[in-house]
This record gives sequence, structure tokens and C-alpha cells, in this order.
Amino acid sequence: MSETGYRYQAKACEENARIADWLIRLTSAYRDWGFGLCFLHLRNVKGFGWNHKRVYRIYRELELNLRIKPRKRMVRDRPEPLAVPSAINQVWSMDFMHDQLSDERSFRLFNVLDDFNREGLRIEIDLSLPSARVIRALEQIIQWRGKPCAIRCDNVPNTSVERCWRGRNSRVFG
Repeated sequence: MSETGYRYQAKACEENARIADWLIRLTSAYRDWGFGLCFLHLRNVKGFGWNHKRVYRIYRELELNLRIKPRKRMVRDRPEPLAVPSAINQVWSMDFMHDQLSDERSFRLFNVLDDFNREGLRIEIDLSLPSARVIRALEQIIQWRGKPCAIRCDNVPNTSVERCWRGRNSRVFG
């Protein structure tokens, strides 16, 4: 190694102060910009020809690195405990299930239960259950037992079920 290379000491030039000034201005004006956007703005918009390694070195010395923000978690309300019905025909529960036969054909089941006495009101079984068939099954149960106060479904918020039950979105509950 040569003696001049061994004893060389870098001199802080005015250009580095200018780069630092621009970086501070950009990161304070645009808080969500990282190094890449700052450098591209300096290069393409402002027309400076600074080397990206030099600009990044100054960016790190200024400790302008963006912190990685944790993802915001969705705040979920605690579900209310299910109200226990006090009489028959107050609350029904309905659910779909599926299974497979030995020849690998799958079939579906539509179950309707009375929550008060756990009585099975209807079970529809077929290879496919179109919506018209489900509506027909519910209409037959209503003719036989009368209309319940509420219906519970899994994977559906209570407000949707109540809205549906009041007859706004479905002809079954009209």
C-alpha cells in the first residue's frame, strides 16, 4: 500500500452539507418518503448528479432511516353472549354442512334447529342445495310452526340476520 493511501484522510466538503440539507428538507416535507424516493427526487426533479452511494451514506449518518411501522390490527368487538331463549319458537339456528360419499361425491345438508329445546325442525339433504330450495324449506317450517322472533346463522353478523328476518332483503321473511 502506498504511503499516501495509508495516510489519506477524507475532508468533509460543502457538497456533503448541501446533500444533508436537501435530505432533511425532503424527509421533513414528505414523512413517508424513504431513501429511494428522496434520491430519485434529487436526481430526476432537481437535477443533481450525486452518486447514490454518497447520498445514502449521508442519509444513514443523519439517521433518517424510516422505521418499519407495525401493521395496524383490526379492533374487534367482543361478541355478546348468546341469549338463551325462554320459549319454543323464539330463536332458530340454521346451518349448512357437507360430507362425502364413498364414491367421492359430496353432498350438503341444511339444518334448522329450535334453540329452546334443541329440536331439529328440518334437515334438507341433496348433492346441491340451491337458494330456492332453502327458501322453500324455510317457508314450509314457518307454515308448520309459525314465524320465530330471530334466526341465528354462523358466519353472519347479527345485524344482517335481523335485517334479513325483517323482510327487507328476502321474500321468505315477508
